[in-house]
Amino acid sequence: MRAAMASADVGDDVYGEDPTVARLEARIAALLGKESAIFVPSGTMGNQLAIALHTKPGDEVVCGAKAHPVLYECGAAAALSGVSLAETQRPFFGAGELAARVQPSAYYMPRTRLVSFENTHNRAGGRVWPAALLDESVREARRLGLATHLDGARLWNAVAATGTTAEHLAQGMDSVTVCLSKGLGAPAGSVLAGTKAFIEGARRLRKMWGGGMRQVGVLAAAGLYALDHEWPRLADDHRRARAFAEALERSTGFAIDVEAVETNIVNVEYTLGRDVRLAVEALREAHVWVSSLGPAQMRVVFHRDVDDAGLAWAIDRFRSVGESLAGGAW
Repeated sequence: MRAAMASADVGDDVYGEDPTVARLEARIAALLGKESAIFVPSGTMGNQLAIALHTKPGDEVVCGAKAHPVLYECGAAAALSGVSLAETQRPFFGAGELAARVQPSAYYMPRTRLVSFENTHNRAGGRVWPAALLDESVREARRLGLATHLDGARLWNAVAATGTTAEHLAQGMDSVTVCLSKGLGAPAGSVLAGTKAFIEGARRLRKMWGGGMRQVGVLAAAGLYALDHEWPRLADDHRRARAFAEALERSTGFAIDVEAVETNIVNVEYTLGRDVRLAVEALREAHVWVSSLGPAQMRVVFHRDVDDAGLAWAIDRFRSVGESLAGGAW
């Protein structure tokens, strides 16, 4: 990947003159079945560009429970676009729940304009949207006259898990964001796709928000390399995540819902009745890095830098740390 970056053919992307960026944008637009695409520094910028372009200040966006724009984008929808985010009760919702979350048509209510889907869903443990439920919700959004956006930061994982295509998973979406770093291992960058007119608007707004970059083909080259060499191996991450979950399903100090592990993310419940940060700190001292998701839950993610030896190491360290915590060592 670094060799591809070093040898990338570059130009000034602000003027649309970077050939490697153009190749990446065209390829991802084709993969998603969209007319056009634009390279952006991050998935957050891609999501926020879509929100801004689909809405007007005072509007409302419906998101699944604990969606990325709700929890992890610094309130950007309110700060940058002047819109509010309304969560459904569950990460994955059907037509009835969507319809119930849409504001009634009254001059004193915010106008619901956009539905944002997340596939795979981060906080749900990297789970894939059930296909029939997603189709049902997209059809309902259309019936209600709402725009649709797909936060596909981990769409590549959804493709690997389902055996379908990215175009199929993006079907019915007015815009789609995909990430080149999560799972694929590129150092930075995401791509936002949609109609030509939509992407023209995104290009202007990207510049306004400081996302216009010059010889960024060095990053686009990493994305192209990742699509060719890293995407095909995501199934290995999924296999290791499942093996980890099965090995530690009912271990001392931890509990895992194995059936909820569908891709490369494992949500682990801490069962010793104390702050999960104790376990996170103990695991880091054992050279296993995880993230806490609240007082009793942590997240384990498998990626290109964790091989089978790393999997075995993590299982062993989790068992050892759990036993130490149960014995009052911390």
